This record gives sequence, structure tokens and C-alpha cells, in this order.
Amino acid sequence: MPRYKEDPPAVRVYTVCDESRYLIVRNVPALGCGDDLLKLFANYGDVEECKPMDAEDCEQFTDVYWIKFRLISNARFAKRKLDEFVFLGNHLLVSYAPQFESLDDTKDKLEGRRKEILARLNSQRSKGHPVHRVLSSNEAPSLPASSHHIPNQINNRLRDVGDAEFRSHSNNARITRVSSDKDYFPSQSMNQTVKTVRDKLNKIQSSTEHLQAGPTPKKTRVDNRRRI
Repeated sequence: MPRYKEDPPAVRVYTVCDESRYLIVRNVPALGCGDDLLKLFANYGDVEECKPMDAEDCEQFTDVYWIKFRLISNARFAKRKLDEFVFLGNHLLVSYAPQFESLDDTKDKLEGRRKEILARLNSQRSKGHPVHRVLSSNEAPSLPASSHHIPNQINNRLRDVGDAEFRSHSNNARITRVSSDKDYFPSQSMNQTVKTVRDKLNKIQSSTEHLQAGPTPKKTRVDNRRRI
């Protein structure tokens, strides 16, 4: 049974350092099908070399091939399309091989990525998408003079709204007084009890007011007696 069914490859996110125009293709049937494999990969770009790696360890009845594309973009496209592709009954296992890159290959790869990023930025500018840039302290926009009065206007409006709400709450919170002659309960006996208690409270209140007023001052008597 092929290895890919027992140990499926993990999903991996490749960076610019991992990508390369060199590819290693594993799990190729050992049927001398190098030319067919070359034609398959040539559909995605110019292939400069395609040769078997006899010294590479591989599963029984399979071969490993080394493929060199002219452009890294072609190698990226081929890997995305042909990894896990069924070729003569086997699922191909395609991986990048940056260890075969020279110094010039690495420089070209980084320069190509820089050009791709610049092209994407230019396309965004042409479509009208804003490209954000950090402003320095000297470039910071200044507010008009009228904007300095905005906080005071907001505070005044908030104060007016608060006063209106307070007056509305005060009007709704007024205590409603009930006449002393009004019956509180449906039962006559309970109303009589309430009336008796109210009369006693009125007497106590009147006596308290009398004591607070103080005793009535005595009238001054005039002494009309004749003294010798």
C-alpha cells in the first residue's frame, strides 16, 4: 500500500525562504516513466532539468525525481497543482528543495518576491484603494478654530437635558396626600381604628405644639398701695 495513505502529509504554510524553483517528486512508479513525468510538469512552465535521484531513499517499486524550473512562479504553480496528483496509479508527493539553490538563485528569488509585492501595491493604488501611511508630528492635520468650542457646546446641551429630566422626575415624584375623611379599607372596623389612631396623633401633636410655645406669661400687677 502506498505510504501516503498511512502517513498523510501535514498542511504547511510555505514562506519565501521555503519556496524554490527546485522540486523533488516522490512516489513515482518505477516504470521508467521519466519522459511522461517531464511532460506532465512542463504543462506548468519551462522545465530546465528532470532526472532521477538514484541515491535517494524511497519506497519499494517507486522512484524519486529532481526537477528544475526556469522560474520560481512556475515551480510554485506546479507544486500546488500536482502535489497528491494521481500519476500512473500513485499519488505524487511534491516538495520544494531550496537546499539545491545557489547564491544567485536565492538573490533572484528574493528580488522576484520584492517585485511581486510592489506590483500588488501598485495595482491597489490604480484601483483606488487607499494606501495608509503614518503621518509625522509636523504633518498632523490641524483643527479649525471653531472646533475648540464644540466641547463647551456639548456640555451645555448635556446640562440642559439633565435639568429637564430632573424637573420631570420631581413633578412625577410629588407625594399625593389623602384626606383624613377618606376610608382606606373596605372594612368599617378597620377604618374606625384608623380614625381613632389619627385622633390620638392629632391630640399628641397639639399638646406638643403647646409645650413648645411655652407657658403664658403672667400679667404684671400694679402696686397702688400708699407708702409712709
